[in-house]
Amino acid sequence: MPLDTNSDVSDDALLIAFGNGDRTAALALTERLTPRILGYATRLLRDRAEAEDVTQDAMLRLWKIAPDWRQGEAQVTTWLYRVVANLCTDRLRKSGRTVDIDGVAEPADTSPGAETMMTDRDRVAALDAALQTLPDRQRQAVVLRHLEGLSNPEIGNVMDLSVEAVESLTARGKRALAAALSGQKDAIGYSDD
Repeated sequence: MPLDTNSDVSDDALLIAFGNGDRTAALALTERLTPRILGYATRLLRDRAEAEDVTQDAMLRLWKIAPDWRQGEAQVTTWLYRVVANLCTDRLRKSGRTVDIDGVAEPADTSPGAETMMTDRDRVAALDAALQTLPDRQRQAVVLRHLEGLSNPEIGNVMDLSVEAVESLTARGKRALAAALSGQKDAIGYSDD
């Protein structure tokens, strides 16, 4: 039976199968995980090309550890998000650059209507700009929790923090985002109605 990204086979099982020589397991796991970590890296780096490089590097590292993967010690996604976060942090430190939000193309939006598309783009741009005002650790925690959907314990594993520290980072990040976005409600199409 061919494996696919929608199967009930766990990430752990696919990684172990690849470690034992099953190349179809690697393909299934790649198709399942690559879009998620590419999106995460893109949000952290704000550079699609660099995010693609980070994604490729992270996946290569995953394949290298596959034969030694110990099921049950960590989730594959948690391990992978941590690797991506570290690779992104290294790239940002080495480059010493600030991120140019205006230079990043917005993701394609399939919503009908030009007005809806413009409003959605404005919202994404406003969120991206507000995210970039956060300190790195707060931004990572907020992105992992609210955009990637990880639980606080998973984020703690990714960022090597206690659950309480994750809760504190995400709470402070959310407050800072709310403050940064509060004056833009009308401009991005939100009302208090």
